[in-house]
Amino acid sequence: MKKDKNPKRFSLNDNVMDLADLKFLPRWVILLIDVLIVFLSLIVSHFLISSLEVSHYTTIPLWSVFIFIMAVTVLYMYVFKTYLGVIRHSTFVDLFKIFLSNLCAVSTVAAINYIYYLAAHEKVVLIPFLGLYFAVSSMFLFVFRLCVKGFFNIIKENKRSATRKKIYILGDDDTSVAIAQLVLSNPNLPFDIQGFISYHDKKVRIKLLDRPIVTKTDFISNLKNGIKEVSGVLVIKEALQREELDFWVTVFLEHNLKIYKAPNMQKLRGNEIIQQINTIQIEDLLNRRPIKLDNMEVKKRHFQKTVLVTGGAGSIGREIVRQVALLEPLQIVILDQSETPLYDTELEMKEKYPQINFKFILADISNYERLEPIFKKYNFSMVYHAAAYKHVPIVEDNPHEAVLVNILGTKNVALLSCKYKVNRFVMVSTDKAVNPTNVMGASKRVAELLVQSLQNFEGNTTKFITTRFGNVLGSNGSVIPLFRKQIEKGGPVTITHPDIVRYFMTIAEACELVLNAGTMGQGGEIYVFDMGEPVKILDLAKRMIKLSGFEPDIDIKIIYTGLRPGEKLYEELLSDNARTLPTSHEKIMISKDPSMCFEEIDDLTEQVIHYAKKEEKQEIVKVLKCIVKEFKSNNSIYESLDK
Repeated sequence: MKKDKNPKRFSLNDNVMDLADLKFLPRWVILLIDVLIVFLSLIVSHFLISSLEVSHYTTIPLWSVFIFIMAVTVLYMYVFKTYLGVIRHSTFVDLFKIFLSNLCAVSTVAAINYIYYLAAHEKVVLIPFLGLYFAVSSMFLFVFRLCVKGFFNIIKENKRSATRKKIYILGDDDTSVAIAQLVLSNPNLPFDIQGFISYHDKKVRIKLLDRPIVTKTDFISNLKNGIKEVSGVLVIKEALQREELDFWVTVFLEHNLKIYKAPNMQKLRGNEIIQQINTIQIEDLLNRRPIKLDNMEVKKRHFQKTVLVTGGAGSIGREIVRQVALLEPLQIVILDQSETPLYDTELEMKEKYPQINFKFILADISNYERLEPIFKKYNFSMVYHAAAYKHVPIVEDNPHEAVLVNILGTKNVALLSCKYKVNRFVMVSTDKAVNPTNVMGASKRVAELLVQSLQNFEGNTTKFITTRFGNVLGSNGSVIPLFRKQIEKGGPVTITHPDIVRYFMTIAEACELVLNAGTMGQGGEIYVFDMGEPVKILDLAKRMIKLSGFEPDIDIKIIYTGLRPGEKLYEELLSDNARTLPTSHEKIMISKDPSMCFEEIDDLTEQVIHYAKKEEKQEIVKVLKCIVKEFKSNNSIYESLDK
């Protein structure tokens, strides 16, 4: 036999066997070991009883008594099959079988001893010796199994640790400990917890789950000095404030540590932790605490009502549908002109919300004749208008399509809502409608003016409400999915300008705003949202690259492509001459933008629609600039029209 470098392995005839992979010993070997343990137990019991100066009976030779006891014990081992279990997987049931086997063996010997006494008036075995033997043999058999089980567990744990990622857990509170217990007890998770990072600098000498607690300062100091064998940190995102999360993520990324996020215990069920521990994403860092308003009022507005969502197969529209479905409406009508996404939406909604009555309609909102039978058939209480073209460069090249969908489509849906006395019409707008520099933003601003003007239209009973917000994380065409694809391909990551900044919010947050605005609005308002601080796109790209485990401009190049047609460096939520009014929630405001009467905007929209049907691009943009005075083209072929 020759030595192997791994002490937990041995080699025989050049065939290496890993003890952790050893299945089990033959059953006869286990039985033989148990017999040897029984024999040892008899010897130990004999010496213990002798040390008490108690003598055995001399009726028959002592070695005959020992053989008899061993024979009875082995008989009951066979009866209870104590040798059949795999020792490393021993459970309470296996130990209980040993206990019963020994108890029956001792009881049988005692009974035979008593019967012999009745027949011959002599005893063969000392009862105290039997009791001592029972205790010693049970203990030895238990300890043997526990030692083997522990030995294999240590080998398995050491083997697993060699392939597991060594991580720390950020936090030393009850939630952190509970998550750590789940991680340590789950063999399917590839993590080995090295310790806990305290949020504070007060040193403690105690351990949690036999792992040390490291203070915030000490951990950062260890990182700077080159902490060994640590590849990542597990973060419980919900337990941290935005500023704390940003601080720790910056620290970890600076030292090339992988950042994993764990769910809050309240969101965890069963073995879901396996699926819920993932690397942290840029969305987690940009995400803010969700806005909560009067949810009872929102539910009341939708409960047992029929709701229409245009653009319901898009990223925003689909999330609106999800949130409305939770409010127990009578029916949700989902309208979209894109066939495949509409089908995908149908599959998702029927699977997730089988109790909801859905209707999926393939239609173009620019076709008034197609829309009117739908409004006539369904008694809509709420209309959420999310259908729009929003891709800035593409719309800049196709202004006629922006007019037909964003303006004519909005006009059709709004007029039909007014005609069929829909209770509330809520339009999804964009921050690009503020001081627009592109056709897309201008078309959305025209749609805002049109919707506002209908509020005071003669005979109108519908409350027309507009919501305006910035970029939505993960929505179709947004920058984050683009960056993620570019990073997965090895780069480069493309940015239009090093100074470009944008506001961001999550899809769920955006749609919650839409639902709440639709509830609190009295008609004619444009609701804007406190988007927090704008994010520099260059910083966003660098963080995404580092979160993916790469170094910006070393592993993944960043290149600048120049501003696209119609694009501007900074987005705005309010126009220059707009006033804001507070609402019942500090994060939601009403923008008092200049408005137009319906007759004026109706005449101008008819003009731009006329040119759109002829695809006369220059004339389209001229009329848009006439309607939206603040529309100044940027990096576009239409800049000449501003002169």
